[in-house]
Amino acid sequence: MTLNPLKLSPFQRVIASLFLGIFVGIFLGEPAGKLNILGNIYIKLLQMTVIPYIMVSLIGGLGRLNLKMAKLIGIRGGLLILFLWLLTALTLTFLPLAYPDWTSASFFSTSMVAESAKINFLDLYIPANPFYAMANTIVPAIVVFSIFLGVALITVEEREGFILSMQNLSDALMKMASVVAKTAPVGIFALSAAAAGTLRVEELSRLQVYLWVYLAAWLILAFFALPTLAARATPFKYKEVLKEARLAMVTAFATGTVLVVLPMIAEKTKQLLERKGLKSETTVSAVDALVPTAYSFPSVGTILGIGFILFAAWFVGSPLSVSDYPAFCVMGILTAFGSMAVAIPFMLDFFKLPADLFQLYLLGSVFTMRFATALAAMHGVIICLLGACAMAGKLSWRKMAEVAAMSLCVTAVVMFVLGFVLTKAIPYEYKGYKTLVNMELMGPLAKIKKGSVPPGPLSLDERAMPRLQLIKRRGVLRVGYSKDRLPFAFKNAKGQVVGYDMELVHALARDLGVALNIVKIDWKDVETDLDSGRIDMAVGGITISPQRALRFVFSKSYLDEYLGVVVPDYRRNEFSSYDKIRSMEGLRLGVTPFRYKEGAAQRLFPNAKLVVVKSPRDFFKGLIKGVDALVYTAQTATAWTLVYPRWTVVIPKGLRYECPMAFALPHGQMQWCWYINTWLDTAMKSGLTKKVYDYWILGKQAKAQKGRWSIAKDVLGWITTETYQGR
Repeated sequence: MTLNPLKLSPFQRVIASLFLGIFVGIFLGEPAGKLNILGNIYIKLLQMTVIPYIMVSLIGGLGRLNLKMAKLIGIRGGLLILFLWLLTALTLTFLPLAYPDWTSASFFSTSMVAESAKINFLDLYIPANPFYAMANTIVPAIVVFSIFLGVALITVEEREGFILSMQNLSDALMKMASVVAKTAPVGIFALSAAAAGTLRVEELSRLQVYLWVYLAAWLILAFFALPTLAARATPFKYKEVLKEARLAMVTAFATGTVLVVLPMIAEKTKQLLERKGLKSETTVSAVDALVPTAYSFPSVGTILGIGFILFAAWFVGSPLSVSDYPAFCVMGILTAFGSMAVAIPFMLDFFKLPADLFQLYLLGSVFTMRFATALAAMHGVIICLLGACAMAGKLSWRKMAEVAAMSLCVTAVVMFVLGFVLTKAIPYEYKGYKTLVNMELMGPLAKIKKGSVPPGPLSLDERAMPRLQLIKRRGVLRVGYSKDRLPFAFKNAKGQVVGYDMELVHALARDLGVALNIVKIDWKDVETDLDSGRIDMAVGGITISPQRALRFVFSKSYLDEYLGVVVPDYRRNEFSSYDKIRSMEGLRLGVTPFRYKEGAAQRLFPNAKLVVVKSPRDFFKGLIKGVDALVYTAQTATAWTLVYPRWTVVIPKGLRYECPMAFALPHGQMQWCWYINTWLDTAMKSGLTKKVYDYWILGKQAKAQKGRWSIAKDVLGWITTETYQGR
């Protein structure tokens, strides 16, 4: 018996195309990405009917009602949307039960000081220029305009002819969408092949906990909570709901957008209403109004994506506390009104999480975006069915509440079990400390002059020479650094002196054409060591201050650090605001001798008792008792938290204090100082300092990209590496 593709149902053909596309993508690898052009054609053909359909269905659907009925649809539809939002938000609060209890820490992130992204709700929802909104696919504004026009049409006399025209136009658009939908197998094959061919599965390993938890929550919502709501609270059966929703879900999954399946959702729900004898002018109008309206507001799929914030907080070792959950739920729903490209950075900033985690979100969204759109399609079907039944008087709110409670209980149990499984199944070792101490200089490196005896002071004749001339003559640059200078100058696991400043020093020595003599010094002797010629410059994240400028000469600043506070992980929220800190009673802050004598600690925190901490290591080891937090520069402190991960760095909101860093140079050596400043100018303009900053401060380690594995290239050898890379 052979399988005849022509006898398959539309849904079966779509499923077959989806799996065939995945196989082709795995077989060919990255060359399959070229099929994306066919997929884009299919998406655009679907999109061409969507905006007109939204406008026609809303204007015509509302226009044929009376004001009382339109108001009733608005109220009941709004309550249903709020109900699903609340159910999803509460579901998210159980996700942390699945996160293993792992130690973690991260490098510094620019999000600590970046301005938060703004969501312009006025531009999103107020159609100052409806034609602009249509041209730029600003769907919420289009919906608002259409609702206003539809409601206004209710009060217009002799509107029957216009309503009939809207109905005819709606039918024509549905027929167009149906014709385009017949090409679904081709479009979905191309899209799935391109996605499977270009997705780098190995990169998702960093996100495996998030992906497993997301998938579990998705399954609960998509196949239990939402369809069960309709099955228990309305006359429809579970199988009927799932059958009518599945084609829309698969199409949305394949195309990556729910917008293109809105006509399909409306058509399927109307067919289901007709089979149950519930199709009437009122229920049809409810569907026509709710399909585009529900799309314009956050769906269950969208809000589920906000759960990434809970993962991000756990990922960096600062999980949200229970007291943060109300703010998380409210802010999550509100920010979901905009795009996720704005919502996630805003939420990361709101909870003071590293902005770089947005890149991790984008990586995971390659996987989750498809599932989110499929869930949004199910959301649309359920809203329509519940709304239509509410208008027909066939909806039980009590049973909806029972299903919601049952769903939350199921979620809690599943997440608890999943957490146990993930903890046992995924091997884990905290690697933050190893990552830091195993870092090596990016190079190329200067020649290192090693000697058993540290260099001594210069002779009187040598002191009389310009230092730059002396360095060139002897062919060696002497550089001093002191202890506790993470991440600027420290010894790595191989005993090499590495760090941000050492990267610059090696580049400087190469440009001078000399070797390096790296000398460990005592900070209290730095002035003497510089002027005596024992060292030519001192490095190690040295903060500029007027008082220090009396001891030695500073080069120009090459980096600004931000002042922050270091606190135990569980106290990060207490220190999130500068106003909060200033209002604390009995506050005790640790400060280094420099911050106590010359820094701004006393001025910035007049309410606090300052405790001098000679070494940050003493604080991180817990040797300084009775201190609530340590005032320290954020970039430096973040490197320390990689070594001591139970601490976290906070730059309180409202505190903006920058600390410039520079090299220390000897007195009376203007030519040497001018050369260093000129060299630093060149290093900054050429991008060297940015490259070094990304590596040593942000922890971005460049890796050569290899071609995606594929059967054709790596198993059969049909595609060579050169062909694979387009050479």
